[in-house]
Amino acid sequence: MRRVTLFVNGTSKNGKVVAVYGTLSDLLTVASNKLGIRACNLYNGKGGLIDDIALIRDDDVLYVSEGDAFIDPQRDGKTSDDISGSHTDWLTLNIGGRLFTTTRSTLVSKEPDSMLAHMFREKDVWGNKQDERGAYLIDRSPEYFEPILNYLRHGQIIVNEGINLLGVLEEARFFGIEQMAEQLEVAIKNSHPPEDHSPLSRKEFVRFLLATPTKSELRCQGLNFSGADLSRLDLRYINFKMANLSRCNLTYANLCCSNLERADLSGANLDGANLQGVKMLCSNAEGASLKGCNFEDPSGLKANLEGANLKGVDMEGSQMTGINLRVATLKNAKLKNCNLRGATLAGTDLENCDLSGCDLQEANLRGSNVKGAIFEEMLTPLHMSQSVR
Repeated sequence: MRRVTLFVNGTSKNGKVVAVYGTLSDLLTVASNKLGIRACNLYNGKGGLIDDIALIRDDDVLYVSEGDAFIDPQRDGKTSDDISGSHTDWLTLNIGGRLFTTTRSTLVSKEPDSMLAHMFREKDVWGNKQDERGAYLIDRSPEYFEPILNYLRHGQIIVNEGINLLGVLEEARFFGIEQMAEQLEVAIKNSHPPEDHSPLSRKEFVRFLLATPTKSELRCQGLNFSGADLSRLDLRYINFKMANLSRCNLTYANLCCSNLERADLSGANLDGANLQGVKMLCSNAEGASLKGCNFEDPSGLKANLEGANLKGVDMEGSQMTGINLRVATLKNAKLKNCNLRGATLAGTDLENCDLSGCDLQEANLRGSNVKGAIFEEMLTPLHMSQSVR
């Protein structure tokens, strides 16, 4: 006599042991009586349909259905929510040594395309490592992970004081939580104060000057003084390299030995300024006014304006003995009655420049462009040892 154990299809509990005799129909009748169902089909443990009594062996485990398809008994015990994929079971995560407990649905529902969703959507699909307490091990920063978990719970970004938003952003990017990363980028951008490009005022700069010892080198490199009134101030030896001094009022200012290299002086007013020994290499002073300026240093230190853009400047009556204007651009400039003794004007563009009444004794104009230049009422004869363009 053969004996078999019968279970309702899809379960592995409350089974019945019965004797096998007669035909397959006789066994189905016994199964109906024992299990309290209308038995129609028999399946083995692998889901194979039993259609002949001769296929049944002693101690077989069989599953009885009412005509429905075979259901794997390993699914027994799962709730309908688990089967439908809502993932309401609880998980514990070990993030950098700190434990976080949450539901599977929290990790997979809010950001279904994130790394966390892929890791925990199905049980043990990724083979995640667990510690001795069964918590899933993830080697990341717990401080930065906590705001991410809270975001997945309620959709709001809440970061405690002292937590760096950049750290949270990097974790959000690591776990592929794109919507949170986008919001964090906006928050970080808004948290930075806007760059202040407004020009310094006279009051601010005077306060700056008064707070600086007279023997200290004052660095104003790259600062914005556009339109500021700096007239009659003592600005000796100050580094204005690459500063914005456009439309500045520098009348009668003392700029002795100041560094104005590559500074923007376009449209500035420097009438009567002291420019002894000034460095203005490659500066832009287009359209500026430099009437009556003093570039001449009694000690022999020469002002250097090599390569400067001096288009349309008005330098009438300025003292420029020994000045270096090599390869500078003085197109359409006004240099009437200027003292240019010993000046270096080699390669200078003097096109349409008004040099009336200038003193050019011993000046070097080799290679300069004097097309359309005005040389009326010269104080001394003009001598050029080399032809000009």
